[in-house]
Amino acid sequence: MTSTTGTTGTTGTACPYCGWPDHAEPFQVVSRHATAAGSTVWTRCGCGSLQVRAVDARGMRVMSRSRPADVPAPGGR
Repeated sequence: MTSTTGTTGTTGTACPYCGWPDHAEPFQVVSRHATAAGSTVWTRCGCGSLQVRAVDARGMRVMSRSRPADVPAPGGR
């Protein structure tokens, strides 16, 4: 990802599992897809959390993220 400046999404400004800043370069880019407004980038954080990032004229925002595979879901699921 060449530019990650701009606003952040509603999920916060850092990974809630490991604290890696959302505006930093992702650990791994899984895939990148062009959209009418810019692009959607699927990334994986160093802790294993999968993230969906929207990149457009407003900047980069983390739109959604999963928990890492080794973190149990709330309620033990």
